Amino acid sequence: MVTLSSMLDIVLYSVAYAAWPFDFLNSSSREGSSFAVWIIAISILVSTIISILAFLGIAQSMQLRVWKNQVESRLRIIESYLHETESIATNKLKKLGVERHEELVKRIKDFFLISPVSIEPIDIIKRLEQILRTGEKHIEKLVSEALPSNVGEPVRKNLTTILAIVNGLNTLYKYLRHLLLLGVKTRNAMLVAQVWMLIPFYLRIAKAYRDAAETIAKGLPIGDSAGPLAAYKLSRIAKPLSRIEEIAEDTVYGVYELERRRVVIIKAKGPGSTVGRPGEAVEKLIKREDIARGLSAIITVDAALKFEGEETGITAEGVGVAMGDPGPEKIRIERIAARLRVPLYAVAIKMGLEEAITAMSENVVKGVEDAINRVLNLIKERTMPGDTVIVIGVGNTIGISQYPTA
Repeated sequence: MVTLSSMLDIVLYSVAYAAWPFDFLNSSSREGSSFAVWIIAISILVSTIISILAFLGIAQSMQLRVWKNQVESRLRIIESYLHETESIATNKLKKLGVERHEELVKRIKDFFLISPVSIEPIDIIKRLEQILRTGEKHIEKLVSEALPSNVGEPVRKNLTTILAIVNGLNTLYKYLRHLLLLGVKTRNAMLVAQVWMLIPFYLRIAKAYRDAAETIAKGLPIGDSAGPLAAYKLSRIAKPLSRIEEIAEDTVYGVYELERRRVVIIKAKGPGSTVGRPGEAVEKLIKREDIARGLSAIITVDAALKFEGEETGITAEGVGVAMGDPGPEKIRIERIAARLRVPLYAVAIKMGLEEAITAMSENVVKGVEDAINRVLNLIKERTMPGDTVIVIGVGNTIGISQYPTA
């Protein structure tokens, strides 16, 4: 049996043999090349030792330990973000007079949704919508029951969003920890390597969520509020034809005259943190004969994730429904457009993930102004005077209220 010591002896003899031809050099040459000889000998020795360690599995174990330590250090950072976000939620609840605030945070922290069966696609959208709506109502009810009756609706909406962030961070942390511990337990270096490679991206997401909790706690508009802000600003430059009305849950609309067209502007009801139900709103409005008869275009304005290298706040035009909805709201608009043969136009305001869920920046505000100009151009170029156009400001309307109309 070849032992580790005998293998090292073979390596040393090999090094000596590799250096033997240099003995035939003259003395001056040997002195000049002695340093090179030692470099070659050490390189051969090191590479051979590394090969032996790899053959015995020791090198992989050492690499696994390095990856594990680096992942653990970043997991501790994500865990600190989770604790900070929990503190924000807990302190907010405590200030509002909620006695069992820690119990409420803990209960929502581990809340989960189970996706519907997808192997049978019939009515999957309806089933998904039912699950999503049940989850939303359940959390909102828990928050409403815990808060005093004198707390306003915007504060309740903001608290619900903060607790949802706590839930998301907790799920992310536990999932990454699960993969790491499973990889170490099974000595699966490839699994640990995958976590090690991806954790910098997850760390960015976790930090963005932590910052988002602070922004939402203050009730400030976030980057994702770009769509509702565009709808708000558009309503201010148009001539109102009706009062603002709530057409669906947490969703309002108003009818305006703009560029000699009848423009119906839809957005989530502010200033609390909510995205509303724009698809349901369009579905209900289209039942009105005066709107359905002359409808010539549906335009959605929403925030969109930019590519690395793109500037924050740049806008782009496209077709389709600009909406990050899981499906139920978006498909409603698509079905209506297909049935009535109405074109769907989209305007996107680009930004990074961090900018989308943290306080709205100046560049995003400039992007909103540019998006409004693009919407006006689409109305003038793609519709005729007297037509009806639906414009939807998609996104979280936190900090963006309704413009009062006559």
